[in-house]
Amino acid sequence: MHQAAATPPRIMPSVSGPELPPCRVADLPGITSLEIRHLFPEVPEQIYLKGEDFSAIRRATENALEHVEMSMIGPQDSVNLLCSEHGFSILEGGPYREMLRTIKDVVQKRTGCENIRLRFSVGSGKSEAREMIAYFGLEKDFGNKIKSVGPFDRGVAIETEIGTLYGIAKIYDADWIIHAHYDDPRELYFHHLIDRALKPFTMSYARLETRSVYHKNFDSRSSNIVPRAIFESPFVQSKFAFACLLMTSPAGVVDIGADNDLHRLNRRLIINTLKSFGKLIRLFGEIDECVAALDAGRWPWYLHGGGLTSGNLFMAPTDHLDLDICPVRKTGNKLVNSAVKMLLLNYTWRENLHGLLAFYPIIIASPKIAEGLSFGVQKRAKMIADDPEQALSAAIRMAATDKVIVFDGSFGSINLSPSMGDFLTSRAPEVSRKVDEHYLPLWLRQRGIDPKEV
Repeated sequence: MHQAAATPPRIMPSVSGPELPPCRVADLPGITSLEIRHLFPEVPEQIYLKGEDFSAIRRATENALEHVEMSMIGPQDSVNLLCSEHGFSILEGGPYREMLRTIKDVVQKRTGCENIRLRFSVGSGKSEAREMIAYFGLEKDFGNKIKSVGPFDRGVAIETEIGTLYGIAKIYDADWIIHAHYDDPRELYFHHLIDRALKPFTMSYARLETRSVYHKNFDSRSSNIVPRAIFESPFVQSKFAFACLLMTSPAGVVDIGADNDLHRLNRRLIINTLKSFGKLIRLFGEIDECVAALDAGRWPWYLHGGGLTSGNLFMAPTDHLDLDICPVRKTGNKLVNSAVKMLLLNYTWRENLHGLLAFYPIIIASPKIAEGLSFGVQKRAKMIADDPEQALSAAIRMAATDKVIVFDGSFGSINLSPSMGDFLTSRAPEVSRKVDEHYLPLWLRQRGIDPKEV
């Protein structure tokens, strides 16, 4: 088990983050790697984990699309292919990019439609889209038919069962839309894996006012009525062609799913996520103390470690998959995990750090990294180390634990300290048994799925 740390995925340079670190946490002495299948051998096998050969992704996308009806799309029609920024944070973004390119090629070949436009959805600022479009070379595939869209863009009214909500006009300014998304279990503490495949119709394709309805006007579970209402509205249904999803497990990308029936595809997503990630989610909930090292691009809640995002650790040990549990609201509207004793920041984007610093002490890995963060983050840091090695040593000392888990974008394995690896390995068999016998059947039944069918 105590093998050399796995090389983490590259970090995409961004104006949203500080200067890229001179070394990664995985490069430091004392950091090892634990394979996911050492913990849970039954995790679905990946078709892609790393490298520049995306042929398996293209084949899987083509195979998935063979069963999708496209006859509604005419040669003279316009099609908006909808993607979201977070998909490009999964395994350096290459698999998601290849899925998008393949969808375009297949639709064009089967329908004769040339007017296929990419709509690149971002969470807030358009700089994210500009960077990623250039970094991933999307102009080569879509030319000038790319537009970034965000929650502050001009809206379009959508009449729904719960009233008038507002989509982004540029999302719906075509004859047809194709929903191209992904399934990694981020923000479980918001959506609780209820209509996960529909969530982007609020959080990626809607105006800020409607996103705020989702976040603020409902509790975290009842808020899922908002994306469902938007998707099932006559306006959206008149434009919806089909959906295509990048499907993952902690081991990597496992398949591509596509369907004209988004509810049927959503059911498949739920089953895959519960079976693939459920045990690792519950294992993260077992961690009693740790230093969490942040060392990847994107927001600090969305960094992968063993395919599971850091937010799943920060919001453990509450089982957010169990719909019978109503988490108690605490200060800042976050039920955070007291097992996290210290954050070690080697790299992450600047925004949303203050939401973590309200609960966790932080050590910044170097002065150069600190310079790229806000003054408030620098001021609240317990220490700005000379280098990452000093930072790790100080974090272990101040946290009074040598259990370290690294969120550096990795799938397939988790980079961590040997003591954390030993701890997770010792707890995995019992967690596996409980999920198989109790949690998985419970989670499935709560979502209307007969465990005997799975």
